[in-house]
Amino acid sequence: MRFVTYATADGDRTGVLDGDLIHAFPPGTTLTELLGPALRQAGERALAEPAGTVALADVTLRAPIPRPPSVRDCLCFLDHMRGGLRAVGDTGELGPTWYQIPAFYFANPASVIGPHDDVTISPGSAWFDFELEIAAVIGTAGRDLTPEQAAGHIAGYALFCDWSARDLQGLESQLKIGQAKGKDGAATLGPWLVTPDELPIGPDGRLALGVRAEVNGETVGEGRTDAMDWTFPEVVSYASRGVELRPGDVFGSGTVPGCCLLEHLDLGDLAAFRGWLKDGDVVSLRADGLGEVRQTVRAGTAPHPLAARPGPATARPRRPRVNPAPSALPFTKGLHQVGDGVWAWLLPDGGYGMSNAGLVAGDGAALLVDTLYDLPLTAEMLSGMRPVTDRHPLSHAVLTHANGDHTHGGQLLPEATRLIAAEGTAHEMRGEMAPEMTAALQVMDLGPTLTPYLRERFAAFDFGGIRLRTPDRTFDRRLTVEVGGREVRLLNLGPAHTAADTVVHVPDAGVLFAGDLLFIGCTPVVWSGPVAGWIDACDTMIGLGATTVVPGHGPVTDADGIRAVRDYFRHVVEQADAAYAKGLDFQEAAFGVDLAEYADWLDAERVVANVYRRYREIHPDQPVVDRLTLFGLMAEWNRRRQP
Repeated sequence: MRFVTYATADGDRTGVLDGDLIHAFPPGTTLTELLGPALRQAGERALAEPAGTVALADVTLRAPIPRPPSVRDCLCFLDHMRGGLRAVGDTGELGPTWYQIPAFYFANPASVIGPHDDVTISPGSAWFDFELEIAAVIGTAGRDLTPEQAAGHIAGYALFCDWSARDLQGLESQLKIGQAKGKDGAATLGPWLVTPDELPIGPDGRLALGVRAEVNGETVGEGRTDAMDWTFPEVVSYASRGVELRPGDVFGSGTVPGCCLLEHLDLGDLAAFRGWLKDGDVVSLRADGLGEVRQTVRAGTAPHPLAARPGPATARPRRPRVNPAPSALPFTKGLHQVGDGVWAWLLPDGGYGMSNAGLVAGDGAALLVDTLYDLPLTAEMLSGMRPVTDRHPLSHAVLTHANGDHTHGGQLLPEATRLIAAEGTAHEMRGEMAPEMTAALQVMDLGPTLTPYLRERFAAFDFGGIRLRTPDRTFDRRLTVEVGGREVRLLNLGPAHTAADTVVHVPDAGVLFAGDLLFIGCTPVVWSGPVAGWIDACDTMIGLGATTVVPGHGPVTDADGIRAVRDYFRHVVEQADAAYAKGLDFQEAAFGVDLAEYADWLDAERVVANVYRRYREIHPDQPVVDRLTLFGLMAEWNRRRQP
């Protein structure tokens, strides 16, 4: 039999589903009350003499047990655990305890939702995931049960989905005291409770069902429930030790291997990952004999922030971050006019992710230069620009390069806005990892030096809900755009900082938006190179003759600011070449570098990446160092230079 709970104007009702028709129990009857040895007889009475009938298509289904007395989520499939460990860089090998006792944690009964309810992303999460599971529901109370006895205490089975905030889960796991907000958002139960006699169950207690998980119609995973390592009778028996199980208690099976997003994550190939769930995604989970749940993911609310507690008294005090560069304009957050019909949006202090953008207005049209690192920052900027863009709507937007702090907000631009970038930028964006994976910098435990370094620099950003918008139009080296009668020139001067680095020149205003070819008062970083290409780009920018220069990071400057960046790189090349001639490896060269007058620039530790890039240019056979390792070396350089 299949038992359902459904919503009516007078409250929830319970019934037995026969085909597409629900045979109702009398009002006020709950499925929890019916559970027990007489469940089948009650169902037969409802089929024979229903207290009303209603078509399944005409009702909204609730969870069969809308508020279970308890919810235990188990880990019956050890392959899921192995896959999850491999996804985050572990070997996937499990310790002996996993084979000794079944694992489970207590979930939140108040978070149980129905099979077609919308699912809200957990506040503060950018890594929202589903987990296709099967639930067993206890029908008869009991304690200290053998596995054989436990099988007889199961009233039926249903589909179950454990919605998981993987980033919150990863952060909380470092406390080593169990699950918390990472597993507290929602748990789907339904669409109905199916009694065991209707399902294929082997003599060992294993359900033998095929399952399938889809997101937006695309298959994510398929599997079978008889791949269980621990059976439901075994986990129920284990949970009943010294504890009274009650009718309506729910036991989740844990994820059928492959039927979640986490297991498809590969840190070695992040660009291949489809990304975590976002607002509007539709998740469909099916199991033979148990039906289907189909739910739409919705954006969550921003969490109310909590101030971190002070660390140990022995913690080394951090040097205050103050951008030392002089500026004719106040270096304050917000919109600043820098020319006739030209504005800069500034974001102090200019360090990691704190990037600038620009706005050029013509007659009835405007062009935006870059978006910001996350959606809240970009929304705030676009709102601040509305006094201009209400009169001069955004007809064009230019992305100066592919880094997320200049591209992540693109989805908030009007659909009619034409997005332009160099082909090299578009190519890098197509190969970028999912934007929300940047949240790893906020939650992963990467050791005692790198973890606090990254969290200090990236904690301010919200990487949730980002859908990368790719360019509508690309160009190679040069492009002139007409914006409401004004000529705006785009010049790709890369590769340097990235594979393509575009500057935006507004000749009639004498303004240049330099993107990340300029960091003012903060240290530039060469991700692509060559260093000589960056120096040449500085000379080209100086040759444009702009009187006002807006950098990608830091305060507004002029030609002297460009010269300072050019001279910094000349100094780095001189230092790196001298160290190489002495036979030092790149780490020895970077840690021994004399930064001279550039030592006070913010994020001076980026010299590690810059020396590495120069060494690769001198001797291309240098061992390749991945970006995370470079960040680790930068964090160590910074730690050693702290007062």
